Amino acid sequence: MDTMNIVSAVLVLFVMGVVFALLLGIAARVFAVEVDERVPLVRDCLPGANCGGCGYPGCDGLAAAIVEGKAPVNGCPVGGAAAAVKIAEVMGVEADTAEPKVAHVHCNGGCNAIDKAKYEGLQDCNAAMRVANGPKECAFGCMGLGSCVKECAFDAIHIVDGKAVVDAEKCVACGKCVAACPKKLIDLVPKSKKVHVNCMNHDKGAQAMKVCTNACIGCMKCEKTCKFDAIHVVNNVAVIDYDKCKNCKMCTKACPKNAIEPIPTKEEKEKFDAMMKAQAEKARAAAQAAAEAKAAEAAPAAEAPKGE
Repeated sequence: MDTMNIVSAVLVLFVMGVVFALLLGIAARVFAVEVDERVPLVRDCLPGANCGGCGYPGCDGLAAAIVEGKAPVNGCPVGGAAAAVKIAEVMGVEADTAEPKVAHVHCNGGCNAIDKAKYEGLQDCNAAMRVANGPKECAFGCMGLGSCVKECAFDAIHIVDGKAVVDAEKCVACGKCVAACPKKLIDLVPKSKKVHVNCMNHDKGAQAMKVCTNACIGCMKCEKTCKFDAIHVVNNVAVIDYDKCKNCKMCTKACPKNAIEPIPTKEEKEKFDAMMKAQAEKARAAAQAAAEAKAAEAAPAAEAPKGE
């Protein structure tokens, strides 16, 4: 009797297993979500960093978005141009050969910026912002508390001398540090551009100088020096148009506050000042010669008899 019960139970379980398997098979077909065969192919082209710098939840999310046409083939900042070319081949389109970018911190403050108070709270920029807009007198500058550092998955940004500094060789332009900065001091700039304004202070010159020794004072010397119309003072601070900038570095030498990098050496500064002085003297001499010539032309007419 016991043996028959055991056999019956096994048969019942077997039949139930077969029925459930059939039901699951039917359900899988009925409710199946079709996956474009290109999604795994695109996914294989991505580096697998899953950093979220593309704006999607990991590489799987980006692969699906590219196939759906919601993201460009060069949407992965980590994979860069190499990944974009491979993905373009899968998608049957041309890869966008846009210039690679790198994060840059537009602040030269740090130790140069005056402290408003000694901050001993949570070492986080967003938290410090809630305490009198941060510990620095400059309301626009880097607080140096490292919220951007914590967000970077590539060890590409660190606090040096009180301010955030990007390691361009490690940066993949994922944009995490850009989003993390509450002062909006970090931007993605073309990697080939080497000239940058390291100040975001929109106060007028006198006020800016009170809070930071390296603040832009809006003197417009950089703007007057640039031959390519690539730099202008906007809201009291110099701003570079990277599409026009030729990396000539003339604006860096003209800046009296060293607010534009690369900071010129003493010799470069002296050479630039001598050149500008010579140009000014030449312009004055030309203007004087023109004035004398004009006066000489007017003299004979004034001396001529009235009857003639």
